[in-house]
Amino acid sequence: MALLQVTGLTRRFGGLVAVNRLDFAVESGEIVGMIGPNGAGKTTVFSLLSGFLRLDSGRVVFDGAPLVGLSPHEICSRGMVRTFQNLKPFPRLTIRENVMIGALARTADRKLAERYVAEALKRMGLTDMADRMPSGLPIGHLKMLEMAKALATQPRLLLLDEPYAGLTPSEGAHFGEVLQRIRKEGVTICLIEHVMRFVMAVCDRIVVLHHGEKIAEGNPSAVASDPAVIKAYLGKAYVGS
Repeated sequence: MALLQVTGLTRRFGGLVAVNRLDFAVESGEIVGMIGPNGAGKTTVFSLLSGFLRLDSGRVVFDGAPLVGLSPHEICSRGMVRTFQNLKPFPRLTIRENVMIGALARTADRKLAERYVAEALKRMGLTDMADRMPSGLPIGHLKMLEMAKALATQPRLLLLDEPYAGLTPSEGAHFGEVLQRIRKEGVTICLIEHVMRFVMAVCDRIVVLHHGEKIAEGNPSAVASDPAVIKAYLGKAYVGS
């Protein structure tokens, strides 16, 4: 059984169907990319999966249990957590304290939470700056802080919304290495991204959305050469860089 199984996922905003009968799955240990034009419904899908929006119809099953109707913190406690495009750390808390917020979403045991924080800071390379305030940090470090907060919840599945956005090519390459390491440590990943060189480099499989519907799914090379994907999103076959 897939770690995440989504069937018939549908969400309307008035007369607009933002997500229309979407089916897809994420297997344990995968890195799955979700791509498509702006307005395709990608972030809405993540909001539906993580409980920030209520779906109109469909079924979401995580680790064998249905999630529909659960709140974001209940879904987080079951092992699925999302990040957001807009980076908004708590400005009056240190990096360590920011990550502690994530840990305390998972456990009320202070000592255990402190262990989760230390592990997350180490995994993201933030240990040496743990007592700094987040204000003034470059976007690369803020991205790592967002990841550390998510990892401190001890997730089995990470939903990452445009993790590459704003990074330099070298920062992006490092971030790709971080994702591969996290995957090897047992965390499954589903990410939304527009930077195709990043998607092609890190993803095992890609789901393509257009007008809220899935128009393609498969390995990166197959998806990048799919005529429907080229017409709706890429403009031409992706040939790498």
